[in-house]
Amino acid sequence: MEAVWNQVKELLKEAMDEKTYSLWVKPLQFLDSGENTICLGCPNKFSRNWVQENYSSLLLRQFSKAGLNDHKLILKVLPRRELPKLLPTGGNGNGKQLILPNMPKKIRAGGGYLNARFTFDKFVVGECNEFAYLVSKAIADDSHYPSRSLFLLAKTGLGKSHLIQAIGNSILQKKPTAKVLYVTTEDFTNEMVFALKNNLIDRFKNKYRKLCDILLLEELHFLSGKEKTQIELSYTLDSLFNDEKKVIFTSPLTLEEIPGMKKMLISRLASGVVTSIEKPGLHTRLEILKQKARERQVSLPEDVAWFLAENVTQDVRQLEGILASLEAVSFYLKKEINMGLAKETLRQLIPARHLATVEDIQKIVCKYFKVDMEALKSRSRKKAISYPRCIAIYLCRRYTDKSLEFIGRSFRRNHSTILYDCEKTTKNIKIDESIRREVEFLCRQIENRIA
Repeated sequence: MEAVWNQVKELLKEAMDEKTYSLWVKPLQFLDSGENTICLGCPNKFSRNWVQENYSSLLLRQFSKAGLNDHKLILKVLPRRELPKLLPTGGNGNGKQLILPNMPKKIRAGGGYLNARFTFDKFVVGECNEFAYLVSKAIADDSHYPSRSLFLLAKTGLGKSHLIQAIGNSILQKKPTAKVLYVTTEDFTNEMVFALKNNLIDRFKNKYRKLCDILLLEELHFLSGKEKTQIELSYTLDSLFNDEKKVIFTSPLTLEEIPGMKKMLISRLASGVVTSIEKPGLHTRLEILKQKARERQVSLPEDVAWFLAENVTQDVRQLEGILASLEAVSFYLKKEINMGLAKETLRQLIPARHLATVEDIQKIVCKYFKVDMEALKSRSRKKAISYPRCIAIYLCRRYTDKSLEFIGRSFRRNHSTILYDCEKTTKNIKIDESIRREVEFLCRQIENRIA
């Protein structure tokens, strides 16, 4: 019977494309057969369910061609193989880390591994991250940098891990013998506790103070409340700074926002350059999508890229997730990536928002600023008209799902003018308290209307 299964697999290989066959059929194993049953083993539950729903009829047809008519197909999950015993070295008996298939290449850097994909040339630069990119590159190149330390501040998914690892990768590429130590604060803490319990604290101190040229320390906010770790890190930083070593940190919170931080550590962490990374703007999101599509070898039409960039606004990881989902839907359902598929995928992945209409927002703004609707849509550049118009455009981008082109037509303007006015208002909100208060009031008016 196993010979029949091998024959069926050859038939399936001819009937299916190579990727689909390799992913869903090749892992199947013949287990048993009865009078009217054929039992195949699947590597996991997901595989079993997917094959059952999508390929069971095809499998039965091929079995029928091989002479097994009127048989019932039974799919079972194969028992998991026993995993290799974990060793203190994290390895496979020879001190080397086990490599998983299809995982990005990683580079050993002291306590952790750097992701080889995180390089400067793959980092998309925009207004939101330009300064952070430039100072990161400068400290990696050891050129025109005013300090030995850098603090990268950014919310989750905005690129701080990419930049800190790009620094490490860049330094190791130029000087493979450099002692680059990449570690999270949580791992640093756990390592210190282990060293204290096992009388290895001198080895721990030597590793971080003497056997280190560049310290890359992620997720500083995990230091919250860990007094002994903070004291040890303070002394470690003193030693590194005295020896003119480089230190780079990351955190989603400012030092003042991290509860329970000792002043002695704050003063050391804040002694270098501090830079933040903001959410990417429209054009940066567009370039990120195109870059990720090139890396994944996904054919992404221009209109789809614009649509996703306009509607997926949280962070880089959300953009990557949407692109990966769109690629998967296209592959498994054998559908071309187009605007219809993008809208349907986005609708399923991002919860629907209650939206306002452009006309509603225009009326609210006109009422608040006491301007006529025709004046708001006019070509007038008087501040009494242009200022409310910019605010209205910003609110339309925030509270509607309309494209730049649609909003432009609603204000009798072109795509680039709408984008310029929106970005100008976004900047003004950050630097002008009175504008921020006005916009917040109008936001509440809109939100009350659509609630």
